[in-house]
Amino acid sequence: MLTAFARAFTTPDLRKKLLFTLGIIAVYRVGTHIPIPGVNYTYVQQQASGDQGLLGLVNMLSGGALLQVTVFALGITPYITASIILQLLTVVIPRLETLKKEGQAGTAKITQYTRYLTVALAVLQGTGVVAAARSGDLFAGSPMSTRVVPDKSIFIAITMVICMTAGTAVVMWLGELITDRGIGNGMSILMFVSIAATFPVGLWAIKERGGLADGWIEFGIVVLVGLVMVGLVVFVEQAQRRIPVQYAKRMIGRRSYGGTSTYIPLKVNQAGVVPVIFASSLLYIPPLVAQFSGGTSEWETWIQANFVHGDSPIYITLYFLLIVFFAFFYVTISFNPTEVADNMKTFGGFIPGIRAGRPTAGYLSYVVNRITWPGSLYLGLIALVPTVALAGFGAGHDSPLGGTSILIMVGVGLETVRQIESRLRQLNYEGFLR
Repeated sequence: MLTAFARAFTTPDLRKKLLFTLGIIAVYRVGTHIPIPGVNYTYVQQQASGDQGLLGLVNMLSGGALLQVTVFALGITPYITASIILQLLTVVIPRLETLKKEGQAGTAKITQYTRYLTVALAVLQGTGVVAAARSGDLFAGSPMSTRVVPDKSIFIAITMVICMTAGTAVVMWLGELITDRGIGNGMSILMFVSIAATFPVGLWAIKERGGLADGWIEFGIVVLVGLVMVGLVVFVEQAQRRIPVQYAKRMIGRRSYGGTSTYIPLKVNQAGVVPVIFASSLLYIPPLVAQFSGGTSEWETWIQANFVHGDSPIYITLYFLLIVFFAFFYVTISFNPTEVADNMKTFGGFIPGIRAGRPTAGYLSYVVNRITWPGSLYLGLIALVPTVALAGFGAGHDSPLGGTSILIMVGVGLETVRQIESRLRQLNYEGFLR
């Protein structure tokens, strides 16, 4: 990885792209510290270091900006949600499926729809955050939580929502700038930066809690567990099942085409971190409903006891099962064996020992289902092991030390390095000239 970055900085074109990406990252980090109007920032600073509660995952994805009520408080969360919704709707709505098959023009249209949906979701989420800040639920349990927004007028509330929505639009624009003129997927890199920004604070908080040798032993254990999890994630994320494909020779005029051998790379974890985000978001709904209802009924007490902190056996079991379910669900909608088999048949390709057409589609479906099982179980274990192992140190799935953050950081890091190496191979042809 370090060698790839070192070689990239020696190449003028890649160096320019890397410096541009770093500049956009600096702008993004500055925006996460600019408070919005109508907020008493003194009280916010006093509360932000406490328990993050239900909003811990959103706060982590915003780089800690949510619980500081800044311009970029929502971060890229609305864009992530909008992208996932559009991916799901592509399977349901024929018009979107047609656009997806139209190539670059259709993709541009879907991207435009994603932007509109992002802004709409930002308005909804911003309204929820402002309402929580005004009522004191954003920092629940603090005696000064209601003083975070001193002015409760409608004008101030609308201004705060507009500022958060504009901040989300700017973050979306910064991510697209990185994608177009920088290195890697801009939104993924901003997500990586957001989590990495909260990582040192989370580690140091464990040390500050004290314990054996003034907290240094606990600190070392957490770092060791994190390194083991990173190694496991790297190993599985790179694992893939390669399906051999042979293309028959075709005579067009006097020229012969085809006759080459290639393969279809099927990753063990094709779903990425999407199932973990799906499961986390779904399990946040019950405690949010219980919290904002303000009641003390039996079911609300049960939800608060089993869903808020994430260490309940009921929560852990549901979390694991939802991750496995969404892993299969996402792979089903993102990989179409019938379409792949038809494309292979059109261009004269076949899997050795498998007839073209429907038998090929059945074989691909069989292989995908088999490798999705270990992939889904791996996702569930990665998401839960840090939660269980580090529960005594205050780290959970919504912590920068949790499984979700490790999955995102390692996945984005590997993809970015892969893109840098790909660009380096395009610029260097020594292997062909020797």
